[in-house]
Amino acid sequence: MLTYPDGSLIDELMELTAQSLSHLEIKEHFNIIKEIGRGKYGKVLLVTHRCRGTPMALKVMPKASTKLQGFLREYCISLHLSCHPCIVGLFGIAFQSNEHYGFAQELVIGRDLFAVIQPKVGIPECAVKRCVLQIASALEFIHEHGLVHRDIKPENILLLDSHCCRVKLADFGLAQKKGTLIRFISGTLPYMAPELCAVALEEGQTEVTATPLSVEPSLDTWAFGVVIFCILTGYFPWERCMASDDFYQEFADWCQAPNLEDVPPLWKRFTPDAMEMFSRLLALDANKRSTVGEVRSYLNGLKLTSEMINKSVVESAQ
Repeated sequence: MLTYPDGSLIDELMELTAQSLSHLEIKEHFNIIKEIGRGKYGKVLLVTHRCRGTPMALKVMPKASTKLQGFLREYCISLHLSCHPCIVGLFGIAFQSNEHYGFAQELVIGRDLFAVIQPKVGIPECAVKRCVLQIASALEFIHEHGLVHRDIKPENILLLDSHCCRVKLADFGLAQKKGTLIRFISGTLPYMAPELCAVALEEGQTEVTATPLSVEPSLDTWAFGVVIFCILTGYFPWERCMASDDFYQEFADWCQAPNLEDVPPLWKRFTPDAMEMFSRLLALDANKRSTVGEVRSYLNGLKLTSEMINKSVVESAQ
């Protein structure tokens, strides 16, 4: 894969943006229509520009809980990648007010992927394939530019229509340059790769014993594999990638000696081709994990799930 030396370019963009960051008060320049998103980072507002009348999504982060460098990194990475058709676009407007940092991005009218996943059912396979191919394209673009998204999950995949004909990847708040070292993270999510869970601080811990982890595209590959499982089934394959999680350990044991005739119960609905794909995307050894682009060879013309789903498979997920 061709990789561009974009790490130094992001650093330059951050420096230039910091020097030219304009100061403005939100209500003086934008008409606030409503709040359309909220999280630990802050909130996203549906606004129109007072002079141009352009509708936008304004991401606003409190200065009290946001480091300037973190804001600049997210904005500059988002801006740098926003030319891809499957990544949310930016308007090139970044600013600070007395209490917030913010930037304006493309308004995507529609729901996120998580909102359309039917619990314990998933979404139709044809829609899964359309969605997965577009996100694979976006991730390839990100990785080719020496960057890693680090937060691939259905909530960050926005739908421009209800059939997944057009989707866009959003939220670069955790994105990092390839090779950045992570010393620890707080908590775990089902999408996190085992090597990332190894540097997670458990409740009551003050330090981790694992060596610092290098941020690599393989982290996105793992999360991508878990997302594909989720949207095909409507449930998570595990809670976290640790030996204490029985569902993960069952899958990890299978990976040591994969046998397509004897897959773990939660995976029995998948065809042999799909299981081969998952074994590549979710390889326990990060160095042996496939690239996200390899998913194309498994999706074109192949069935991912069996026509008849054993009732016990669904029941075991309950």
